[in-house]
Amino acid sequence: MKKYSRTKIIVYIALATALIAVCSWITVPIGPIPVTLQTMAVFITVGLLGWKYGSIAVALYLFMGALGLPVFANFSGGLSSLLGVTGGYLLGFLFTSLISGLLLNVSGENLIKVTFAFIAGLALCYLFGSVWFYVIYLRNTGAITFGHVISTCVLPFIIPDLLKIAVAATITVRLKKYII
Repeated sequence: MKKYSRTKIIVYIALATALIAVCSWITVPIGPIPVTLQTMAVFITVGLLGWKYGSIAVALYLFMGALGLPVFANFSGGLSSLLGVTGGYLLGFLFTSLISGLLLNVSGENLIKVTFAFIAGLALCYLFGSVWFYVIYLRNTGAITFGHVISTCVLPFIIPDLLKIAVAATITVRLKKYII
C-alpha cells in the first residue's frame, strides 16, 4: 500500500470491516445451508487493502462479533459464534487474509494471480475451519469422521466460493488502481 495518512487508512479499514459485516447478512439459499457473501468481502478487502490492513479489517470484524455485535451471518454475534463448531471458519478468515495478501505481494496482481492467491486463502480457511469443527464436535457431541466434516462443511460450498472468488478477483483487479 502506498503511503497514506492515518485517517485515510482508518477509513479504508472501517469501510472494509463494514463491507464484510453487510455481506455476512446477505444470504443466497443454495440447498439446506445458506451461502453468505462474507468470504467474497474478505477477498475484496485483502485484495484492495493488502495483507496488513486487510487483516486488521478482518480482525476488527471478528472482534466486533466477539463483543456481541450482530455482524455474523443471520445477524448473530458473541463468543458462542466464534467458539462453536463453525467458529473456525470465521477465525479462518484471518488466515485467508494473511496468506492471500502475502501471495499477492509476492506474485503480482493480474486476474489469474489474484484468483490463485484467493483460492490458497480459501483452502487454508477450509482446513482451519474443518479441523476446528472436527475437534469441537468430537468434544461436545461425539464421534464424527473427518470425511463427514468435509462432505458437510466444505463440499457444498466449493462452487459458490469459487464463484465469489471470481467476482472478488475481478473487482480487485479493476478497483485496485483507484483505491490504492
